[in-house]
Formats: sequence, C-alpha cells, structure tokens
Amino acid sequence: MRMLFSIGAVLVAGMFAGGDVAGIAAPGPKFEPKNQQLAADRDAQTVDVELILAVDVSYSMDMDELAVQREGYAQALQSKEFLQALKLGPNGRIAVTYFEWAASTDQKVIIPWRLVDGPETADAVAAEIMKTPIRRASRTSISGAITFAMPLFDEDPYRGLRRVIDISGDGPNNNGGPVTVARDAALEKGIVINGLPIMVKEPSYSTMDIDNLDYYYEDCVIGGPGSFVISIQDREKFKEAIRTKLLMEVAGRTPERPVMRVADKDKEPRVSCLIGEKIWSDRWGR
Repeated sequence: MRMLFSIGAVLVAGMFAGGDVAGIAAPGPKFEPKNQQLAADRDAQTVDVELILAVDVSYSMDMDELAVQREGYAQALQSKEFLQALKLGPNGRIAVTYFEWAASTDQKVIIPWRLVDGPETADAVAAEIMKTPIRRASRTSISGAITFAMPLFDEDPYRGLRRVIDISGDGPNNNGGPVTVARDAALEKGIVINGLPIMVKEPSYSTMDIDNLDYYYEDCVIGGPGSFVISIQDREKFKEAIRTKLLMEVAGRTPERPVMRVADKDKEPRVSCLIGEKIWSDRWGR
C-alpha cells in the first residue's frame, strides 16, 4: 500500500527530528541514529524475490540437454531483458540459489544464496553455474526437491517480497514421498512453485517419460498465487523458455495463457499425480 505525505506533515516531521520553531522546543522522542541505521540495514536486505532454481539432473536427461539447460540459466541471468526486468522491481535486486536434484536424497547446491542486482553480480552467478562439472544421477524425486528447497529460505540472509521455487524436469515423481504432499507443505508456508516441464523427446518406457507432462506439472506440482508452467517442446527453444520464465518470475508476471487447471484438492488431475510411482512399480516390481 502506498503511503502519501503532505508537505505539512513533512515539516512537522522535520521539527520533531530535532529542530524548534520560534524558540519552542520540539516535543516527542529525540532522533536516534541507531534506529535509522537498523532501518537502513533492513532495507538493504530486502529483495523483490527469493528465487530457488531446482534443476533436474536425472539419467532421463541426456548430456546435451544438461549442457543446454546449464547454458540456458547462465545466459538468461546475463541477458539484457533479464537485467532490465531486474531494475523495474521496487528494490531492483533479487536473491537466487541454484541446486541440482535427482533422487529423494540426492540434492546438491551449486550456487548458495547470491544477491543479483546488476550485470556484475549476474555475470558472477552465471560464471559459477558454468564452471561446475555436469553430473547425472538416478531416480526423479520432485517431492524431494521441494522438501529440500523449503528450509533454504530460512538460510537466506535476504528477505524477499515473494518466495518462489522454480522446478525444472523431464519426468514425473517416481521416488520419495507423494509430490502433492510436498507441494501442499510449501503452499502452506506462502511459497509459490513454478514449473518448467521439459518435453523435447518422445515419451519412452526406457526413460519413464509420460505424455502431457505439462498437465502433470500444472495439476500436481505447481501452486500458489500467480504460479505458472512454461513447457519446452522444442530443443531449439530451450534457452528461450528458461529466459522467459526467469523474466516473469523477477517481474512477478504470468504467461498470457493462464494455467487452465491449478492445484485443487477438489478436482481430479488430468494426469495421475502418482503416475511416476506406478510406472516405476510396474517396471521394477517395487
């Protein structure tokens, strides 16, 4: 909510700050530099969004996809469009952390919390992303990624106007707890979850991919005010999709095409939220 001050109120505030008018001492508490410094420190720690980038590195992602994914995030942070959107925010800065995930017990933080407030800090984060060796791991636990992400907000030295977990992946949850349980726990904390389902390959039994992964993400993974899904269905548009997603998250915007079905306990999902677990059980008998 905007606060409006009249000129008279400003003059009165100036008088109370330590001056006097016509020899009359100003009433009220004296100005305390310490309180002003504390307020300034709080302002310096405020960011427009605390953004967690949670990136899938399961074996269903081939090495080329993993490389393009890394490049996509690095280039998006350095893009002119991203830096322009950054400056349009009320604080002109965000806090970001980047981790990779696979199984429910396999998460690795690549970039601890970093402040991004312009080209220099964006370049530093991008360089850090690109220098880390690419890895792959078994299983796909979206629920594990969300559960791992939630306490990271408590470790962030900055405080955002919004808190967002950005999940990218190319398959449904097949390990760990149910994805909807983890999602709902995050939503109860006021966290928004956005999704980037990667659909550049034909679904196959060997990779445990599914049709309509975008529906699965919309109905089972994302949630919170303004949450959205941007699907990648063309390898050539991989980097463009990542850049678009980051731009909207920084600006607090949603796609022109709204999500048709959001997480809703009273509605049946178009794709079973346990489809990944079922495929795994059918394939391996457990």
